[in-house]
Amino acid sequence: MLLALLVALLGAGGPGFVPEARAATLTEVTGFGTNPGNLRMFRYVPDGLPAGRPLVVAMHGCTQSAAAYDAETGWTKWADQWGFALLLPQQQSGNNLNSCFNWFESGDIRRGAGEALSVKQMTDRMKSDLGSDSARVYATGLSAGAAMTNVV
Repeated sequence: MLLALLVALLGAGGPGFVPEARAATLTEVTGFGTNPGNLRMFRYVPDGLPAGRPLVVAMHGCTQSAAAYDAETGWTKWADQWGFALLLPQQQSGNNLNSCFNWFESGDIRRGAGEALSVKQMTDRMKSDLGSDSARVYATGLSAGAAMTNVV
């Protein structure tokens, strides 16, 4: 099902994308905006990814980190295979003891505020840095991360 969704949304690698041997790593990015939700930003960009490719925002579930969510789902592998940039926002235990995104807190889900704005700022930074296709930005998640997709 996930594979079919990726093919439908992203295309089979797209024009001009040739996957290379995997050398890219999940990297933390700082300075992506005012970050009112106090989230951490991790990104994965396949080696040789050209501008104009899609961006996937993947949000972890409670008690997970960005790296753990990737390890359990293989999002970086899919990014390599299908040629898209990957953004993995990460909650901090100081915001929520179980590291859940606060999809139930009005201050975190209101447009232009809290965690919702932090994710938007991360997305804007990715689009700016990589030239991602603004018409092909997708959000997905697990548990609280899935609930947060409704917000973004």
